[in-house]
Amino acid sequence: MNAQIQAYPASVAEPILDEIHLRRSGLAVIDTEARALDALKPRIDADFVAACRLMFGCSGRVVTTGMGKSGHIARKVAATLASTGTPSFYVHPGEASHGDLGMITDTDVVMALSNSGETDEVLTIVPVLKRQGNPLIALTGRPRSTLARLADVHLDVSVPAEACPLGLAPTASTTAALVMGDALAIALLEARGFTDQDFARSHPAGSLGRRLLLHIADIMHRGNEVPRVPAGASLSQALVEMSRKRLGMTAVVDADERLLGVFTDGDLRRTLDDANIDLRGTPVQSVMNRKPKTIGADRLAVEAARLMEAHKINAVLVVDGEQRLVGALNIHDLLRARVV
Repeated sequence: MNAQIQAYPASVAEPILDEIHLRRSGLAVIDTEARALDALKPRIDADFVAACRLMFGCSGRVVTTGMGKSGHIARKVAATLASTGTPSFYVHPGEASHGDLGMITDTDVVMALSNSGETDEVLTIVPVLKRQGNPLIALTGRPRSTLARLADVHLDVSVPAEACPLGLAPTASTTAALVMGDALAIALLEARGFTDQDFARSHPAGSLGRRLLLHIADIMHRGNEVPRVPAGASLSQALVEMSRKRLGMTAVVDADERLLGVFTDGDLRRTLDDANIDLRGTPVQSVMNRKPKTIGADRLAVEAARLMEAHKINAVLVVDGEQRLVGALNIHDLLRARVV
């Protein structure tokens, strides 16, 4: 018996992939979402201030929650708060009803996101939170919704229209909720006096963390790795030391390890321009740079990068408060540490 194959009906509308239509659609989305954000400005009001004060005075954490697309936004808001000085984490409202409510203590503030304000999973946990005494901040698109009425503070994130032409996919509404979350986080950051140093401590693996936390002492060469010759050394001895240590320079020090000068690859090229130079007989002290650029071991590595860039040099010597040589580093050390 031959099986009958039934074809699926053709799509009612043919795809429109011409350049003009695609660009027009993209611009329409941006315009719609821009209008949604403009509508938020008057809502940075007394309720916004009350929400900030609740979170600022929280002795626990700010716990965000939400389902679906609102849940994704709630996760991002929690991440932004946590990285800008407000301890925060996300709890899935469905999982909360099955044990994860134990993650929320009575010292926490809860921020619930729901565009409709009627999300069942969120409303299910609200009575428990209220009995526990958790202040509740709600971000909804419906000020008269159940969640809005139950909240201690309600922030209206309603939008004139979604960017989706069907009015179904959350687009402008999620953007509005995200921006309101960012506004809260930055207002709290400034209220706390949160600095770039504080930010770096919560981002140690990022480029900013490396720039603000990594010190010269963490990456400099030490001890026998540091090229150095005594003041009475010849030019040829200095060249041997430079070749052995591979930093493109050598320090010249006195008997107490105090820095007298530096001899670099650049100094070598300039010296060799003199056809009468005697490598064995010429003391390095006579051709060295007597005013080398130096830096302290307790300074940030990024400061060494700025010093090298400003003076167009590739290496720098590290000294202590009495100008004793304690280390050295070059541009390759900074590159390996991903400071530059």
